[in-house]
Amino acid sequence: MNFSVYWQHADAVSKSLYFVLLAMSIATWTIFVLRIMGTRQLKQLAYTRLSDALSALKAKLSPLNFEQRKAVAEQALLRQISAEKASAEKGVAVLGTIASLAPFVGLFGTVWGIFHALVAVGKSGQAGLAQVATPVGEALIMTGLGLAVAIPAVLAYNICMRFNRGLAHELQDQAHSLLIDTMLQQDSAKKAEVKTAQESLVGGQA
Repeated sequence: MNFSVYWQHADAVSKSLYFVLLAMSIATWTIFVLRIMGTRQLKQLAYTRLSDALSALKAKLSPLNFEQRKAVAEQALLRQISAEKASAEKGVAVLGTIASLAPFVGLFGTVWGIFHALVAVGKSGQAGLAQVATPVGEALIMTGLGLAVAIPAVLAYNICMRFNRGLAHELQDQAHSLLIDTMLQQDSAKKAEVKTAQESLVGGQA
């Protein structure tokens, strides 16, 4: 009982299911490797984009009072964080889908193979244990292939989700730091403007 014997006796449906599982496996490893490799780079880019999002608003924040400035800055940061989280989650849903579907694809291949094996045994008229056990055992290979695809997909999905949660927490911390710095800078600028205006007023009266 081996895969080559099963492949020789497999029909078009069984072979198609095998290639579907192969494509799922390739997609799983490709997405997982790309996500792991891109996590650190994405983190640095996300920090830069958060800073740029606030820098672009500095001129517009000046005329506003403290509460308005805080609200506008928070909305800008939240919008940018949402965009970065969406970018980090690209492909992760595919891993979850593969993890859910692969066992059923393998199971369907096994059922299909057993059905055709039993039909062939019935047509041959030989219904002994040896005639039944071999084709049925070969058909079970598809279930094993389905599990071989699903288990790495589950692990990859969980690892990617953990990385994304860590990235989300770090982005929140970075956003809070940027918000505090921006508010302090804006307050300092406001106080400097008020002080300059008062000095100019006093000088004019003198």
